[in-house]
Amino acid sequence: MNPYTRSYIKILLEHYRFRPHPCRVRKPNDKGKVESGIKYVKRNFFLGRTFKDSTDVERKLRNWMDNTSNQRIHGTTRKIPQEVFEEEERGKLKELPREEFTMLSVGVRKAYHDCHIFVDYNYYSVPFEYIGKEVEIEVGKDLLKVYYQGKQIAVHTLPEGKGGFSTNETHYPQYKRYSDTEYQEKYQVKMARIGEYAEQLFFLVIKHQRRDWSRTVKGIVSLKKNYPEKIINLACRRALAYDVHQYSIIKNICHNGSYNMPVEFNVDSGGECL
Repeated sequence: MNPYTRSYIKILLEHYRFRPHPCRVRKPNDKGKVESGIKYVKRNFFLGRTFKDSTDVERKLRNWMDNTSNQRIHGTTRKIPQEVFEEEERGKLKELPREEFTMLSVGVRKAYHDCHIFVDYNYYSVPFEYIGKEVEIEVGKDLLKVYYQGKQIAVHTLPEGKGGFSTNETHYPQYKRYSDTEYQEKYQVKMARIGEYAEQLFFLVIKHQRRDWSRTVKGIVSLKKNYPEKIINLACRRALAYDVHQYSIIKNICHNGSYNMPVEFNVDSGGECL
């Protein structure tokens, strides 16, 4: 059993507050009584019966249990199961938890170079030392937990919607950590070097994509690998005119040449392009 599976089983045990009694490996006689019970149900309930649907099965099985199985003299104990349950066992049972057990979604993801993993159209950070490695994920009702070789390395609250980022700044190496202000200033300067329209677009992206603006801005800056800064700046000019801020659209404007087409700007009281 791998460490992750063991951790999942532990959560199940803690929820229902019971202790398992495992059988020994390659010792089939350890669970002989369990197998005998299954055999009994197969040969005494299912044998010779037909059913219309699952509801019919449940109804007939309940009737068989109440009037046959639990009222017989048990072959091993020589007692009536229903009487044993009422007199000896019922009082020792604990109440079930009020909250239903949440089945977890599990899987494996590879940590990207930017210290994030991709899960259900959202991005979650992991410590930088796990970049390039495969990590295990556990997605519950409200939380996503990340493990590496059985060790928990990150916990995130699940965001609303898709395309969001949940980033713990401490997951970045020290030389890559910035305050929000320092980080924004760094990329504002890069956009300003492209041109005035690119810098204006930077603020539009910040306004509409507060939590994941950096990916869009980094994408725009990276366009310099394929296009002159003048073309990127004109593409940002056209994007501003139509109040759009997605990287993919700006990339398409650069690619299809529409940056040369005339545009009409909305102008505020300050005379700046919106």
